Amino acid sequence: MALYGAAAAVLEGLERGAGGVKALVFQSRFPLYALVSETLRYSAVLEELLAGAALLRAEKKLSPQLAKVLVYDLLFGKGLKCGGRWKALARRHRARLEAELARLKVRRKVSRNEELLAPAQAGGPGASQVPRYVRVNTLKTCVDDVIEFFKREGYCYLGKAASVEELRSLSGKKFLLDLHLPELLVFPPQTDFHDNVLYTSGHIILQDKASCLPAFLLSPAAGAHVIDACAAPGNKTSQLAAILENRGQIFAFDVDTKRLATMSTMLTRAGVTGFQLAQQDFLTVDPGDPKYSKVAYILLDPSCSGSGMVNRVPVAEAAPSAERLQALAGFQRKVLSHGLSFPALRRLVYSTCSLHREENEDVVGAVLQEWGSAFRLVDAFPGWPCRGLAAFPGAESCLRASAADTLTQGFFVAVLERRGDGAAAPRSLPAAAGDSPQHGEGTEPGAAPKKRRRKKQRKVCAALPGNCRCSKQRRSGGKQVK
Repeated sequence: MALYGAAAAVLEGLERGAGGVKALVFQSRFPLYALVSETLRYSAVLEELLAGAALLRAEKKLSPQLAKVLVYDLLFGKGLKCGGRWKALARRHRARLEAELARLKVRRKVSRNEELLAPAQAGGPGASQVPRYVRVNTLKTCVDDVIEFFKREGYCYLGKAASVEELRSLSGKKFLLDLHLPELLVFPPQTDFHDNVLYTSGHIILQDKASCLPAFLLSPAAGAHVIDACAAPGNKTSQLAAILENRGQIFAFDVDTKRLATMSTMLTRAGVTGFQLAQQDFLTVDPGDPKYSKVAYILLDPSCSGSGMVNRVPVAEAAPSAERLQALAGFQRKVLSHGLSFPALRRLVYSTCSLHREENEDVVGAVLQEWGSAFRLVDAFPGWPCRGLAAFPGAESCLRASAADTLTQGFFVAVLERRGDGAAAPRSLPAAAGDSPQHGEGTEPGAAPKKRRRKKQRKVCAALPGNCRCSKQRRSGGKQVK
């Protein structure tokens, strides 16, 4: 019962304007995103069913939000998981609800549940064209074995994509290896893996392609000390750990206790070691603290307007006001400048899920000007199709992403590196996956050295928890601080 009550509370919060879907879900101790998203997607259909079956009139103590969640899981989801009176209540009305659903399909002249959804209900603006991206967690398995697992599940692997257009044309149970990122698989939009054993065991991470870019471009060397400045919910942190091969140290900060608790669970499930979580505002972290004297890489993804988020659910969020953008940009400039003040820093990646120039190019340009010649903007990923807006000379070195152009969430990424004065050169940026041979034909860009990779490819793995032999976690020392 608690699961459905928590999902209903998220729906109520959305109606009150208390926050966005992700923000409200992360405040809960339950994994609610899929349930809430799908309930919202079917919201109009559920309202018709509730009205036709007169459920709320018959059960006066049942809130509309809770009724929607229960009926969604009863008729469209995986079946009711709760016990007690709510399960008994829903089952008592099951026959009437199923009859109402059948009548609705007849009226609409459709046979499948998905066909009941209007185009606007299939997802937010652009959501219907954004594929489902699946990042393979190389701390627990490898790409080849995950591909084999999905093939055994009935999916058809089409090889490595040659263009964005190939990703756009995916349908049914077909999937591809991404053309840019070597450990990213691409499935048709709305493919749901939240209940898949590889997801629940941490072997795969459901992470948008654009969200994978910051850690990929930070590219810290194994054994390095790294700060993830605004870390929750932890997808980027787990990606950093995979790049580091669980060697080195990650210092992860976030101000929200509940988000950190969720993040700790997620990182443990993903097999991440050598990390320290701290409930602390990154702006209060002292760059002169000896604890951070070896930090050479910083991933900075600060709070932003979220204007680039392409929702998979039909929830429209108001555009931020000019005052809100100004306040956000002021905070972002401050936190970026603070990140650059760490004495051993070699490379910093600044990213947002915003489309607004005020939070992106304007922030980077202002901070670079503030620091003079100490840092330079790196021309990252030259083959990436969308570049920064011409806000200042060199801004085209930044990356942008969008549903229309790159089939991803809207995103902005800038890579900054320290200049000269005898500073040790940072590890070179990774190459695009498109410059390498097909998966299985050679070494992946950004992957392990050839000798280790060949050894890894010889190992046999069932890509299942407990059977995976190519995924022995490379654990280093270091304490997990919760």
